[in-house]
Amino acid sequence: MGFIKEFKEFAIKGNVIDLAVGVIIGGAFGKIVSSFVEDVITPLLLNPAMKAAGADNIKELAWNGVTYGNFLSAVINFFCIALVLFIMIKGINRISKKEEPAPAGPTDDQKLLTEIRDLLKSNRNV
Repeated sequence: MGFIKEFKEFAIKGNVIDLAVGVIIGGAFGKIVSSFVEDVITPLLLNPAMKAAGADNIKELAWNGVTYGNFLSAVINFFCIALVLFIMIKGINRISKKEEPAPAGPTDDQKLLTEIRDLLKSNRNV
């Protein structure tokens, strides 16, 4: 029974649940970005290049038998995902950045001790 109890505590911890939510959202986000690249960016930016290559679809792009269209699509996907994640993380870091309070000045006791030290130093030099 101890193993089941430990596993239950582990599975219900916030970190595991947050990780599961992150993976699910990441999968959905990947599909959105893939659709954005294939349905928006590719037609807008790569249509002239695809027409010059004689391809109607990016997956048909080939050079000497090497189909590089899928690879090109994956590279564009990667850069889009990396850019969006960078912007998101930068924003999250800016929001979660806590300003450190200014260091407190010396207390009354510390001021008094500093004055005593200074007086003792000045009396030795006399």
